Amino acid sequence: MGSQIRQMGISIWLCILSFSFVCVIAAMADGEGSVVIEGRASVAETDDDFICATLDWWPPEKCDYGTCSWGHSSLLNLDLSNNVLLNAIKAFSPLKLRLGGTLQDKVTYQSNDLRKPCGQFVKSPTEMFGFTQGCLPIQRWDELNSFFQKTGVEVIFGLNALAGRSRRPDGLSTGAWDPSNAESLIRYTVNKGYTIHGWELGNELSGSGVGTSVAADQYASDFNVLYKMVQDLYKNNESKPSILAPGGFFDSGWFSDFVNKTPVPSYALTHHIYNLGPGVDEHLVEKILDPTYLDGEAKTFSSLQSILKSSGTSAVAWVGEAGGAYNSGRNHVTNAFVFSFWYLDQLGMAASFDTKTYCRQTLIGGNYGLLDTTTFVPNPDYYSALLWHRLMGRKVLSTTFSGTKKIRAYAHCAKPSRGITLLLINLDGNTTVEAKTVIDGTRILYHKHRYGSKQGRRHHVFSNGETEREEYHLTAEGGDLQSQKMLLNGKILTIDSFGGIPKLEAVNVKSSEPIRVDPYSIVFVHIPDLLLPACRQYA
Repeated sequence: MGSQIRQMGISIWLCILSFSFVCVIAAMADGEGSVVIEGRASVAETDDDFICATLDWWPPEKCDYGTCSWGHSSLLNLDLSNNVLLNAIKAFSPLKLRLGGTLQDKVTYQSNDLRKPCGQFVKSPTEMFGFTQGCLPIQRWDELNSFFQKTGVEVIFGLNALAGRSRRPDGLSTGAWDPSNAESLIRYTVNKGYTIHGWELGNELSGSGVGTSVAADQYASDFNVLYKMVQDLYKNNESKPSILAPGGFFDSGWFSDFVNKTPVPSYALTHHIYNLGPGVDEHLVEKILDPTYLDGEAKTFSSLQSILKSSGTSAVAWVGEAGGAYNSGRNHVTNAFVFSFWYLDQLGMAASFDTKTYCRQTLIGGNYGLLDTTTFVPNPDYYSALLWHRLMGRKVLSTTFSGTKKIRAYAHCAKPSRGITLLLINLDGNTTVEAKTVIDGTRILYHKHRYGSKQGRRHHVFSNGETEREEYHLTAEGGDLQSQKMLLNGKILTIDSFGGIPKLEAVNVKSSEPIRVDPYSIVFVHIPDLLLPACRQYA
């Protein structure tokens, strides 16, 4: 099919006009299409460590649809000495890691102030979420923090927000939050000198909640208690952790009330995404490959940004947990190559709506881990996340594509250079797209720069020499979208005998060559010599 398309004369041009935008114009078999990348100014900005993953509390007995997929991946039993796990985290340098999940609101914390017996979660069908209360032993907290220090992660810890409340028959939890146990844990953490990036209050208690809920005005009041507690306990520290809430599903009315009633001056507003439905759904692959379905989540991002902008708050938006398909995902889908289409599209979409951090459920555990629950071997999305982390910079460029919805396109100022990185996702299993870079449709030019002085201004110099760009082509092994093995530029990605993460090496391509996006493939294109006003600072 690809050769037939090339014979039809299909091409794509990349042009730079007055440094205000870059456009990629595609003459495709069924008409014309174009990608336009605005280059004058960025439209959003992420955290530098935008990529985040989660660790959960689920014990091995957690099962969904007859499958128990969590193994020993819990915060309480994960093998922290596993070499693959250590290397996988260190490769990000740093990786944000959010500790939490459904059972976090049933956890007590053992500490110097609370030395009572520390019971573990026990499966019980009569209990909310199917398990009894559990406990974080102080020794395990010490072990976890040693692990965090060794790997250099930035930790966000989800606190129990149901402490002290009573649950009514209608599902609403009433009464004020009892912060005493959380305060004990935080004080112990401060005294031990453990570094925590942020403390988050609660998990999925917003709106109608999952299992139970808390009213927005009460949540706002409790959040203010957490803020004051953190300010007090860290008063002798030069820097203080961020605080985050509510860690729940977006509900416009609830989130609006919470934001408007929260007196906290600065925080992260966190929401969760499982827009593909239950893991048991046999049509997940079709949803992932349907651009119209993917576009649906834009409404949530847009609505949340509207709430933040209209409120005048300095709060920022995070995706605090996103596994795509709830109830632990689906084996050979949410841990397979095909899920990178959903995941990378989510990252691109979230970033374009000024989301600062995006936490993937999970780093390990369930059927949606970046790492395999049993072997710790990276799944395809691990490499997708690592490439994003290394190539996509903070500044987001407005990017649109017309002609076919099967091509998803995102662009950021590049992280490894002052150029740009373009992400192209081909949801079409039959069509190959080729891109050729030119200026004004006349000749191939790549933007080199030189600093000169003329009336105090810096100016650009162009060259039509043979510059190069870097390309990273991601495909599934054997073309099987449900494979758990990913190829980078035709070579399978696999850890070495020491558990080391493979090098993610680009292919260098002459700037005069077209960018080729094969069917059902993903391409990161780093163009270091393409300098746009949005991606550089002028003196």
